[in-house]
Amino acid sequence: MGSSVTVAIVGGPGIAPELGKKGTASDVALYNSVHDEHAATLVEPVQFPEKLPPLLVALGMADQCLLVIPELTRAVAETIAVVELTDLPVTVVTGPAVGDAELARALRGSRLESAPRASLDYPALRGRIEGWSAPHRDGAVAVSIDHAFPVQGVGTVALGVVRRGTLHAHDRLRLWPTPKEVDVRSIQVHDADRREATCGERVGVALKGVDADEISRGELLAPPGSLSEGVALSGGGWTRCRYYRGDAGPGARLNAAIGLQIVPVAVEELSESAVRLTADRPVAWEPGSPGYLLDLSVPAGPRIVGRWTFPTG
Repeated sequence: MGSSVTVAIVGGPGIAPELGKKGTASDVALYNSVHDEHAATLVEPVQFPEKLPPLLVALGMADQCLLVIPELTRAVAETIAVVELTDLPVTVVTGPAVGDAELARALRGSRLESAPRASLDYPALRGRIEGWSAPHRDGAVAVSIDHAFPVQGVGTVALGVVRRGTLHAHDRLRLWPTPKEVDVRSIQVHDADRREATCGERVGVALKGVDADEISRGELLAPPGSLSEGVALSGGGWTRCRYYRGDAGPGARLNAAIGLQIVPVAVEELSESAVRLTADRPVAWEPGSPGYLLDLSVPAGPRIVGRWTFPTG
């Protein structure tokens, strides 16, 4: 069993096709690269910048980020603002049209100022990616689902990544945040049948007990009692995007990104000490994970308002 990693490739469109073979595509496109014992899934938000959520989905799926800056545009500026708020390890990849002084001004004062740098050299980027692997996280299994569809003769198949623990064939798990419990009939990893899949591996899972059209992106397969759920979202550690120009505050109707779930929310409280939101529908999250507040109607500047952290207990 080798190593696996999921990499968000953001900022410069059309880079991921040069690094992997195209797989599943929707508002995000996935590309696969398997070399020796290393498997990489590359995620590109193909409907960004027209829509912001695909960028959050790509970053939410990833263990590493390649921030590609072929030139400094409004879309790249918004990408930088969003990536800065995440905890992902980031490598900044520059094209020949971006000078060192120009890049330094764009990243000044952000955590990306000290991020590793690389040039837009595809063989070198492939080598860099082959040296990455997903961090291993012990504990109860959790699989984040990004696509689901029916397969003739198989039934419902969900695609996703094992974010924690080990997934076994014949596990009985809850489909969070729904009340449904499902059985894992079989597991595939890059089209090979497996009896189990470990943290960081991308899986195709045949499920019993649910139809494909009952599964939404961002839902999680995990044992009962292992995650948190609800419509009342709260936490602390609020960090506002320093470039956001809108007027988000109590009473505002915005959107929240929790994992791969994007949901409308009403803002109840928004301050350095506390964040309280009410979602339009239940969502699931892991204690201590981040959430992001989005303003999709702001007329100018980045559409991300900021981030908070769910309580650990």
